[in-house]
Amino acid sequence: MKETKILTAGDSSLLIQFGQEISPEINAQITAFVHLMREQHLEGVTDVIPAFTSLLINYDPRVIDYRKLKRRLEKLLKLEVSKKASSSRIFEIPVCYGGEYGPDLENIAKHANLTTQEVITIHSSSDYLIYMLGFLPGFSYLGGLDERIHTPRLANPRIRIPAGSVGIGGSQTGIYPLDSPGGWQLLGLTPVKTYDPNRDVPILFEAGDYIRFVPVSESDFANIKNEVDNGTYTCTIHPKEV
Repeated sequence: MKETKILTAGDSSLLIQFGQEISPEINAQITAFVHLMREQHLEGVTDVIPAFTSLLINYDPRVIDYRKLKRRLEKLLKLEVSKKASSSRIFEIPVCYGGEYGPDLENIAKHANLTTQEVITIHSSSDYLIYMLGFLPGFSYLGGLDERIHTPRLANPRIRIPAGSVGIGGSQTGIYPLDSPGGWQLLGLTPVKTYDPNRDVPILFEAGDYIRFVPVSESDFANIKNEVDNGTYTCTIHPKEV
């Protein structure tokens, strides 16, 4: 992989810089390298944390030292990564838009000079790339929001935004995985738990996957929520074609 740099990040971390520009291409490189590292089971590596243009690697210096780990990583960076290793998934996330579920939908539509239905159609017509997870457990930073519905954050953030709220903040959209303060404008709500500490894998998806928002009615929302609460709901997942 070209233009990569390996930097120190403390006494037990390394940072691989894949570039300076936020782009799907760089994100694909990072995702592929994460899959490759997991296949290699590098001794001493305790965690890998992808970001927009970089990958943080935490390691145990009692097991592997900096120089040895850096040499191993340099060798891996030269390998070709198969499409299978770097394949992504599309998660369909049901969303009930507007009303009490999305109290800012009309504000978003007014700012965009669109109808609320046009906003819903635009928002649910893209597959959003998850560039990274952060801020809260399972909070996904998504790319690909249509410029027509870019909307400024609220001047006065809310003290509490319910878990599952789907919002727009500037040029980004995303899902609040937990009750949290926040300033994004809310256009809908999903009954799906994108973060659940009681699951074997608490976070539903990972960086490099995609989210597709699917509009649902209030009755469908209630039915799905019931399945979620009973532990019987399963998200529809598609392989991402490459």
